[in-house]
Amino acid sequence: MPGLETGNWELETLLLDIRRRTGLLFFAVTMGHVVLISAQVQSKSGVPVLQTFVFDAFSRVQGAFASMLHGTRNVWGNYVALRGVRAENEWLRSQVSDLEVRLQQERAQAARAAKLQELLDLRSGSSLSFLAAEVIAGHPSPGMQTLTINRGRADGVLADMAVVAPKGIVGRVIGEPASHAAIVQLLIDRSAAAGALIERTRAGGMVVGTERDPPLAMDLVSNLADVKPGDVVVASGVDGIYPKGFAIGRVQTAERGPNLYQKIGVRPLVDFSSIEEVLVVLEAPHGAVPAEPPAERAPSVAGPPK
Repeated sequence: MPGLETGNWELETLLLDIRRRTGLLFFAVTMGHVVLISAQVQSKSGVPVLQTFVFDAFSRVQGAFASMLHGTRNVWGNYVALRGVRAENEWLRSQVSDLEVRLQQERAQAARAAKLQELLDLRSGSSLSFLAAEVIAGHPSPGMQTLTINRGRADGVLADMAVVAPKGIVGRVIGEPASHAAIVQLLIDRSAAAGALIERTRAGGMVVGTERDPPLAMDLVSNLADVKPGDVVVASGVDGIYPKGFAIGRVQTAERGPNLYQKIGVRPLVDFSSIEEVLVVLEAPHGAVPAEPPAERAPSVAGPPK
């Protein structure tokens, strides 16, 4: 019958639940007795067995926890140390960059000091009067072989005054200088020229600028003159501008010409692409007469009236 079957199923479930509770209660009572007995029974060392068991169990838990904590601490310490090393590396890199910049500055200052010392030696080794000047504009380029210096009329600079460097002649002042600036025509300009001598044989001629390589040529040197590659070319002074004996360059090529004169190519001693400081020779060119200021010109005399 359906009702009887349902009742039997509920009774079996109740009995099963009672058995489970009874088993749990029995286990709990048994464990309680074991604990009580362990607390009363002592080991050979005199320590209760329960205390020994609990201490051993907790020591294992504490050991595992300590290992985990130590590992975490090591990981954190390594992370912090790594961040410190990274920060230190960044600081060291910044220090290296700063030192490299300072080294570049020291090298630039040393190079400038060496150039200034060369200019000083040139001034002290000559009886001429010089004026030191810096190049401020107009580095040489094709079609415009001039430079602008920071010295002018207020400093005593006049047109056609020679401009030199420690290694040799640079050029001459052209045009009317401004108060504190002047234009220098380089000797390698195609319209520039200077009286010259072969230092070894004293053969005379004229050095002119060219648009070839080498950028200087020495003209008007007889085919009979002794000229060899490597000979030093110096100023002869006959042009009245450049001081006699100042170096111009070295002979690079020397060939017999078709007419009376040799074809001589001269390599200048001055590097015109890297001039920074020069000296102006404060000597008026021979035969040059300063222009008379308009305000001081004598008035013209009128003829008698007709």
